[in-house]
Amino acid sequence: MLDTIALDLVPADHQVHVALFRGVQNAGFLHSQLLARNAAFEYAFIDASVVASRTQILAAAFRALAAKLSDNLKTPNVHSELVTSLSPSNNIADAYRRFGISPATKDLVVVKITYPSDSASTPVSRDAIEKHLAENVEGTPAEFSDDELAVSTDWTKVKKYYKLNGLPWLDAIKDEQERKLQMDELVLGAMALRGV
Repeated sequence: MLDTIALDLVPADHQVHVALFRGVQNAGFLHSQLLARNAAFEYAFIDASVVASRTQILAAAFRALAAKLSDNLKTPNVHSELVTSLSPSNNIADAYRRFGISPATKDLVVVKITYPSDSASTPVSRDAIEKHLAENVEGTPAEFSDDELAVSTDWTKVKKYYKLNGLPWLDAIKDEQERKLQMDELVLGAMALRGV
């Protein structure tokens, strides 16, 4: 189940394709393809346990696209830039380790950003991306929604990585939905302030 999203403030021919997979059995293989820089596997593979919301992924995608469009990438490509954009710090290796796929990843968010390039005036199609993922990701597709992501989110990790522990006012919120909403806003704020 691939979701295609056109982001505001970026050219219309730049699209974000996102899929969520549960119970991934071949995370080690996918991780090895990234390490080998296999061009066929140029995706942002994100461990879903550290994703608080759909907005978090789209904010990182926007930041990565903005860096690409301004020729200001700090990583090899727009997909690795997306993974590092999830981090509240500038440490690229730390961002890959915390937010990217690992052989132990069970639930996976996959993002493919398409745009015209010098080598191909027509970006890879949505159908081709969906087919490639279906053939290569051994997991169960799920809808890319906040409700589905919440099933995978490990709030202990999210709080640790975004330094949300020790906030008494946050812990005092009794309504779980409200607390998660506040944490999501803090996560987005930490991403936005990265490097400031």
